[in-house]
Amino acid sequence: MFYGEYLHSIDRKGRLILPAKFREVAKGNFIEKFFVTRGLDKCLFMFAEEEWRSQENKFKAISFTKQQGRTFNRLYFSGAVDVAPDKQGRILLPQYLKDFAEIKKDVVLVGVSNRIEIWARNSWQEFYGSSKQSFEEIAEKLMDV
Repeated sequence: MFYGEYLHSIDRKGRLILPAKFREVAKGNFIEKFFVTRGLDKCLFMFAEEEWRSQENKFKAISFTKQQGRTFNRLYFSGAVDVAPDKQGRILLPQYLKDFAEIKKDVVLVGVSNRIEIWARNSWQEFYGSSKQSFEEIAEKLMDV
């Protein structure tokens, strides 16, 4: 659903514009609201509302009697915020999420099928630089059928 890598900047009012391709996908799928939360690897995860509800149901099934389950759910859901893009396709990210992902100005939005990841540009470059060499090796391990 969401694919590609796009470089954008946070404007002086703290807003982030979604790439045109992502806005087209949202419009074509009648997506009006997204949920953004703390992701993994120092990025933010952004889900369309329907996908968020699906993920929420999976995570709610994690037993709250397990300490790791409680910790994960607390951090994941306490960081969540719903956002609706304005007419220009801009969203406002709360400061605590920008702090978590170390986002200052330049960001990279990455389409990862059912979610969008929002990265500080330098964090994405570090991740990509350290991961691209092992891409084929990882593919062999994950796709071994």
